[in-house]
Amino acid sequence: SGAAVIFLNASPERQSMKTLFNVSLIVAAASLLAGFALVAAFSKKAIAPYVRNMQLQKEFITDAGHELKTPLTSISTSADVLKMENGDNEWVDNIQKQTVRMSKLVKNLVMLSRLDEGMPLPDKSDFSLSDAAWEAAEPFEMRAKAQGKSYSQSIAPDLDMTGDMAAVQQLISILLDNTFKYSDDGGEIRLSVYAHKNKVIEVYNTCPPDSLVDIDRFFDRFYRADKSRTYDGGTGIGLAIARAIVQALGGSINAETADGKSIVFRAVI
Repeated sequence: SGAAVIFLNASPERQSMKTLFNVSLIVAAASLLAGFALVAAFSKKAIAPYVRNMQLQKEFITDAGHELKTPLTSISTSADVLKMENGDNEWVDNIQKQTVRMSKLVKNLVMLSRLDEGMPLPDKSDFSLSDAAWEAAEPFEMRAKAQGKSYSQSIAPDLDMTGDMAAVQQLISILLDNTFKYSDDGGEIRLSVYAHKNKVIEVYNTCPPDSLVDIDRFFDRFYRADKSRTYDGGTGIGLAIARAIVQALGGSINAETADGKSIVFRAVI
């Protein structure tokens, strides 16, 4: 019929391509492993100066805090003596107020630095979270009445935990103090302490919508949503300390808003 049948033996070419593919895989894997080895070998050396600088900064804050305590104590004592000898004076009163503020700031910075350095909370023990929460929240009931704000609390009974009771009470005080400072006039404030797998501390408050800008940055040090806000008696690192305390206790904390008119701080320990 005039048809032709041709057979082509392509085995050598196929074998060559297979060999090239296998060699390429081996070279790629070896290069990847070599890259990881080089990164592992030199990364610590490369970032060592940055780690060292961060460590020096933390040590500086701690050391400076301890050094500042003595002159602050001397200034406070001198102001007290001046007030005793000369009576009430607006300048002396201002010195006393600013000294108290500076002492509080130094104390908070030292504590925050120690927590950043990974130093554990010193007084770890078994305690009643329910009783600790009641004790920490008690002063805020009178504060709510004085400021004309609505305050309520729901603390589940018989809640026990292991940790630093003073640190937990400080956490509750920081969160409540923050709500009183930034809630709206006649606003609503609620404290809830309960157990849901873990121990949960929630603080809710109503607030002006413009105070919820950059809510994710609320735990940054010295952050203020309103840059024009004047001094309000705080140090600007309260929420940063609250986060450090929760992390030292092995938990997490976050802030969220559901309607843009209120905020909930939730610490899970």
